[in-house]
Amino acid sequence: MRSKPDLTTGELMRLRKSSVVIAAAAVAALSLTACEDGVNTGSAASASAEVPSGSSGSASPAATESSGGGDTQASASAPGPAPASASAPASASGGTCRTADLSFSSSGGMAEGEVLINLRNTGSASCSMRGFPGLDLKSEDGTVSAERQSGRPAPTVTLTPGQNTNFSLHFPPNTSGGSGVTFTSAVVTPPNETHSHRMPLSVSTPADSGSGPRITVTPVGSGK
Repeated sequence: MRSKPDLTTGELMRLRKSSVVIAAAAVAALSLTACEDGVNTGSAASASAEVPSGSSGSASPAATESSGGGDTQASASAPGPAPASASAPASASGGTCRTADLSFSSSGGMAEGEVLINLRNTGSASCSMRGFPGLDLKSEDGTVSAERQSGRPAPTVTLTPGQNTNFSLHFPPNTSGGSGVTFTSAVVTPPNETHSHRMPLSVSTPADSGSGPRITVTPVGSGK
């Protein structure tokens, strides 16, 4: 068996250089492959990352709109002007008719022993009232308070500025031929009011009417 010849120093150097070149080429090839894989992987990752970004794009404009400025966000969270409440129409219509916004007068009724007390809205806004008025007849001998007439419904009456309503005062007329009792004024208190108005009113009743018909009033707006 023939033995291999020994390599010279020059041949060993060339062999080592060839090995280094081959190794460097292999490393370069691996690096290039890794770079190409990295680019593809990065592109795929970027594309996959764009999918959720695209799916959330519908929420993005809303976020941009709300974050576009502090004023916009504050105006969205701050309460808007309060709608008009139920008390606004009452305030606009003037609410309950007040004595200070009414004028008082009297006129003849449908029959003897009846007087109409007229109430006129002199205010600048509409007002309403419902119920029985208070009425006191005044004479030199004292005061007689009218009673409420039973069996009469009490409607709600709304008066625009300048509009009138009335109620009836019923009393036993003085037909005896005697002097009787003469009332010269009446103190009228509108329904649901505490202030009264004194008006001139001439009413004559029998001197002794304790056993006769009573002096009564009807609700405001209930008709004659």
